[in-house]
Amino acid sequence: MSAVNLQMACVAGLLGLAVLAIVLSRSKAATAVIYGATLAVSAIALIGSMRSLIGDPANVTALTLPVGLPWLGAHFRLDALASFFLTVVNLGGAAASLYGLGYGHHEATPHRVLPFFPAFLAGMNLVVLADDAFSYLLCWEFMSLASWALVMAHHREAGNAKAGYIYLVMASFGTLALLLAFGLLAGAAGDYGFAAIRAAPHTPYAAALVLILMLLGAGSKAGLVPLHVWLPLAHPAAPSHVSALMSGVMTKVAIYGFIRVVFDLLGQPAWWASVVVLFLGGITAVMGILYAMMENDLKRLLAYSTIENVGVIFASLGLALAFQANGLKLLAALAFTAALFHVLNHSFFKSLLFFGAGAVLTATGERDMDKLGGLIHRMPLTSFVFLVGCVAISALPPFNGFVSEWLIFQAVLQSPELPQWALKIMVPAVGALLALAAALAAACFVKAYGVAFLGRPRSVAAEAAHDVDRYSLAAMFILATLCLFAGILPGPVIDALAPITTEILGGNMPIQANEAWLSIVPIAESKSSYNGLLVMVFITISASLAVYFIHRFASHALRRGPAWGCGFSDPTPAAQYSGTSFAQPIRRVFGTMVFHARDHVEMPPPGDIRPARLRIELHDLIWEGMYAPIAGAVGLSSDWLNRLQFLTIRQYLSLVFATLVTLLLALAIWS
Repeated sequence: MSAVNLQMACVAGLLGLAVLAIVLSRSKAATAVIYGATLAVSAIALIGSMRSLIGDPANVTALTLPVGLPWLGAHFRLDALASFFLTVVNLGGAAASLYGLGYGHHEATPHRVLPFFPAFLAGMNLVVLADDAFSYLLCWEFMSLASWALVMAHHREAGNAKAGYIYLVMASFGTLALLLAFGLLAGAAGDYGFAAIRAAPHTPYAAALVLILMLLGAGSKAGLVPLHVWLPLAHPAAPSHVSALMSGVMTKVAIYGFIRVVFDLLGQPAWWASVVVLFLGGITAVMGILYAMMENDLKRLLAYSTIENVGVIFASLGLALAFQANGLKLLAALAFTAALFHVLNHSFFKSLLFFGAGAVLTATGERDMDKLGGLIHRMPLTSFVFLVGCVAISALPPFNGFVSEWLIFQAVLQSPELPQWALKIMVPAVGALLALAAALAAACFVKAYGVAFLGRPRSVAAEAAHDVDRYSLAAMFILATLCLFAGILPGPVIDALAPITTEILGGNMPIQANEAWLSIVPIAESKSSYNGLLVMVFITISASLAVYFIHRFASHALRRGPAWGCGFSDPTPAAQYSGTSFAQPIRRVFGTMVFHARDHVEMPPPGDIRPARLRIELHDLIWEGMYAPIAGAVGLSSDWLNRLQFLTIRQYLSLVFATLVTLLLALAIWS
């Protein structure tokens, strides 16, 4: 069986499981059967995609099915780029299925989740495999609708119906933008096959419009600012393992679509295109992490963090466009490899963190960090793997987040090689934005872990928490292990990505397997190198020696005492640092400009026993300035047009007559 046939067979299996889930959804065994079978199918698809990527990536296989447009059919193709993204999709799907084997038993309405979970995975696989515009758009819509149904699974909870509605509107807008983009790519000939589009010439004006439309279509699904408004609403509304798929995997499918069109189908890019992508990527990275820093809802914080990481990836893709436009293939391969590496890394640690948030939600029923605390003693295993995810997403060595961001900054440092002065200025500025985003990300996840897991419990639910089931823990530990291995052994990952850069850009980074001591060398050893394994050994030895000398020469005993109470003898847990107080310095620096933040203090006069109150006022300027007016205009228009259904028969006839006369007059004037 060819590689593409194996992948399509797995897709058929997932669609069959969706049908089976409808039949079994009311059964007690449905959760184990559906998630277990989905895990098996995803694992087979994962092995097949990894075999295609690592084994013989030059062997491109294709399949045409007699469905779709009559003269076109449905084309599916598996090349190196598709193999990599299928690896991301099916690894995420397998991990989410394993997690669901335990988490799914806590689901109050499994019949609303089980049929759409395998369908969602099938849709993402089909989008990556599609090789013509019609099939791509059809599969894209199927993926969007399946994920919308999962967002609406808990539709009775406050805010979820609104989240589903906004997600559906933004998904429809994105699909419209993609439809127009593919229409421009097909041109007057109307050949929607990717092979024909790839071979056809494209004028600079058409290429510019396609780039803008792809940023709108794929960027809205990925979460680019200012098209991100649906993401922090929809991702937390879904069940936690679905949130992990939407945040860690579906956003990468959108990035795949952008890469497939802009880097592959459009041909040689213009240098100015990179300026647009770089600017949006840098702004998205900083805005996303600033939004996350202000959040106290753990799942919303993780959703906003996804926006930041998507910005990092798009900034790296913009840098690859800049180098490719100027014929610097080695540097383009470096930036492109860094972007793909970060795609893989983000799927690891963001899925892990959403699984951890789901475990906390299962154990406590709370997403508000200010109602948690002390979980490190009650959920030690979850606390450990969540800490690994926090360190990885903060880009700290020796974990994987550091490697991909280090590669991105290595590419930024090569900006003097670019001939255009606009890029010579733009690239370092974006590099500074990425450095700021990285620092804020570290602060954000110190806040997330410190407030939720350290200190004393702030609620009865946090006091009674305990670790979750073994399936959920197994999924989290597998992802934590992958975060470590991708960080200490990045060379094999970079070499596995080399066929993609060769296929798309015509060049690749130096082969890392030839480097001594498992080091990675992005360009040349004289410029920079990194060895994750040595860094890990150094950290381990240093930490062990520090512990030894402290216990050997300071004290052999462990001393326990009350935490400092700020002058109070027995402070309540409410006196601890909260998420809001932790974020106050950042809010003071950036809040006035970014959020129009205001602190409202209600201080009773002396003698009044009422408590003092602090209320923080934050504004989402993008929503209030861009989307709220549109929503208001649509609402007013709908209310006005709603009157048409209450007209009398005479008024209807008059309206039809006036419309007919108007059309005839317009036709007469036109002719």
